Amino acid sequence: MTLAVDENRVDEVVKSLSRKMLINGEWVDSASGRTFETLNPATEEVLASVAHGEAEDVDRAVRAARAAFDDSSPWRRMPHGQRGRIIHKLGDLVLEHLEDFALLESLDNGKPYAVAKAADVPLAADLFHYMSGWATKIEGATIPTSGLDPARYLGFTLREPVGVCGQIIPWNFPLLMAAWKVGPVLAAGCTTVLKPAEQTPLSALLLGELAMQAGLPPGVLNIVTGFGEAGAALAAHRDVDKVAFTGSTEVGREIVKAAAGNLKKVTLELGGKSPNVVYADADLDAAIAGSANAIFFNQGECCVAGSRLYVEAPVYDEVVAGIREQAELIKVGNGLDPETTMGPLVSQEQFDRVTGYIRSGRDDGATISGGDRVGDRGYFVAPTVLTETREEMTAVREEIFGPVVAAAPFDSESDIMPTANNTNYGLGAGVFTKDVGKAYRTARRMRAGTVWVNTWNVFDASLPFGGYKESGWGREMGSAVFNNYMETKTVITDLGG
Repeated sequence: MTLAVDENRVDEVVKSLSRKMLINGEWVDSASGRTFETLNPATEEVLASVAHGEAEDVDRAVRAARAAFDDSSPWRRMPHGQRGRIIHKLGDLVLEHLEDFALLESLDNGKPYAVAKAADVPLAADLFHYMSGWATKIEGATIPTSGLDPARYLGFTLREPVGVCGQIIPWNFPLLMAAWKVGPVLAAGCTTVLKPAEQTPLSALLLGELAMQAGLPPGVLNIVTGFGEAGAALAAHRDVDKVAFTGSTEVGREIVKAAAGNLKKVTLELGGKSPNVVYADADLDAAIAGSANAIFFNQGECCVAGSRLYVEAPVYDEVVAGIREQAELIKVGNGLDPETTMGPLVSQEQFDRVTGYIRSGRDDGATISGGDRVGDRGYFVAPTVLTETREEMTAVREEIFGPVVAAAPFDSESDIMPTANNTNYGLGAGVFTKDVGKAYRTARRMRAGTVWVNTWNVFDASLPFGGYKESGWGREMGSAVFNNYMETKTVITDLGG
């Protein structure tokens, strides 16, 4: 295999990276001295041993974040413009380390290096650049009173940072999800403890190094690497004011329970089982390419993956055949191979989960195209199309989080919406049609936080993202994200007279 990156550079980047936790501006070992191994999912080989953070380490990090949030701290007294410049500098540094981040994402997560270089890393940098501008633009309001004498009483609001935040991120977009969390929390003036997924901790550690280079004061950003018990300790910690979690709906429920102790604020970006509706009047070439991208992008390890495909009956066979052809063109392999267009799943656990759903679909009577293991080493699964499906099938109802799409025909616009919305989830959805009115009607009726029309997987730092129903609470990105990290204080002043 020819590597997209020089092999010596691979060793250099991994070996130069800190394996410790970032607490109060210093790289420290876990209190227990324990470490854990992170694996390359393409080879199943150990990449690095990383500090195994637990409850004591979380407590140390929270105390550092609390001290950094004190009114007299450099962070709280810093002019907002200076805060914005630090955040913007962090975005610049991410771009300066574009290739290193892309390499770490490919090694630790499995995704193609070329994809991480073209999408994940630039989008993360853009998020910091976008959020840097908000540091000087979060405003309160002067409000005309309703029943009070306006010559005597002045009413206005202040937008203030919520405090210490615990932020727990997933393994499917390690750097990008860290940026989605850290960017707005810094712009809001909060402090944070970031807990990356145990499967993919490396890019977060490099981000921590760059944050210090950008001038972030000690304690503002702390990073605790570890397993679920560290995340649970962070969610339950009584000195954390706000917890933000991205991950599965099952774990999201546990986060809510853990946060109940001090009634900390909670935002959740959770699972999805997104419907993709293709009408007969669509540009079928674009619909086929877009639908394949909707499910196979990022190995299908995407919370908004278009995993439920509904195609109007007259073009059903043509569209499904086209997606099968697209699947057969996908080169499954090591993410560092420049010819690879789909990498491995992230772990043995995820491989077992995805292949289990494929077996379930077959057992329930679906016809399977693809779905085989690729190679005998690494967690590779061929892109998979299920046909002859029924709504009650487990593979149709439950989130698979892999490159598996369940397809079914429908007869008319009036028939499809009840079926498309027949899910506990509501994160993403899509529609392909040339009819603008039909596109608008369908998008309006879809119970999802994001609806794509004639495209899929298009994101921007300015656009809010989040879910309906069991896909979560709150929104990431855009101006809406600051509802997660700000308190509104009302000030009423008696001016006399």
